[in-house]
Amino acid sequence: MSAPLSLILPTRDAARHLPAALDSLLEGVWEGLVRELIVADGGSTDDTFDIAEAAGAIWLPGPASRPERVAAAVAAARAPWLLFLEPEARLAPGWTGAVKAALARPQSAHHFRLRFDTDARGPALIARFANWRGRTLGLPFPDQGLLVRRALLGTADLALDDLALTRALSGRHRQAEAEVILPVAPYRARGWVRQGARNLRHTARLLAAPRPAEARR
Repeated sequence: MSAPLSLILPTRDAARHLPAALDSLLEGVWEGLVRELIVADGGSTDDTFDIAEAAGAIWLPGPASRPERVAAAVAAARAPWLLFLEPEARLAPGWTGAVKAALARPQSAHHFRLRFDTDARGPALIARFANWRGRTLGLPFPDQGLLVRRALLGTADLALDDLALTRALSGRHRQAEAEVILPVAPYRARGWVRQGARNLRHTARLLAAPRPAEARR
C-alpha cells in the first residue's frame, strides 16, 4: 500500500531555514507516511533548488503567486492526503503519531499547535492567540500547517489566497496533538505589536467573509 501523504512546501528564497524543516520531516519517511515531497517554488535565487534536489523533492517551479503554485502542487500530488507546510516550519519530534490519529478522521482538516523557537513574551502571546483561534474558532493561521484529505477539499478553489481557503474549510478544522515550530527572526523583524494587530485584522476578515466554496464530503 502506498504511503498516504504528499508534502507540499511553497518556497521562495527559503534556503536559510529549509534544511532544518526537511530534517524534521524525516520522521514521516521512517514511519512510512510520506509518499512524496513537492517543493512549489516561486522564483528562488538562493540555494533552495539545491537543497530540495538533495532531499529528493519534486521541484515544481511556478508563478510568483503562492495560491497558483499551491494549486499546481495539489494537481501534481499523488497521495490521498495533503500536508501543507511553510518552508521554515519544523515539526516537533513525535508528530507522526498525531498525523496517524488524524488519518482516522478523514472528514476533518487538521492543523498543528504553534510554537516559536524562543521563550520570549511577545512570541508566546502570538502563539497563544494563534492556538486559541485555531482550537476555538476553527480558523488556524497558514503558519500552523494544513493536513487534509484531498477529497475533502471538494470544490474549494485552491487558487484562492490563504484567507479564503481557510474560510472554505471552516467548521472542519481540528488541532492535532503536535507542534510546529517557527523561527522567531522574521516575526521580530516585523515587530510584535504590528504582527499582533495584523493577526486581529486577519481574524476579523475571516469571520466576516462568506465561505467561497463548500467542502464536499
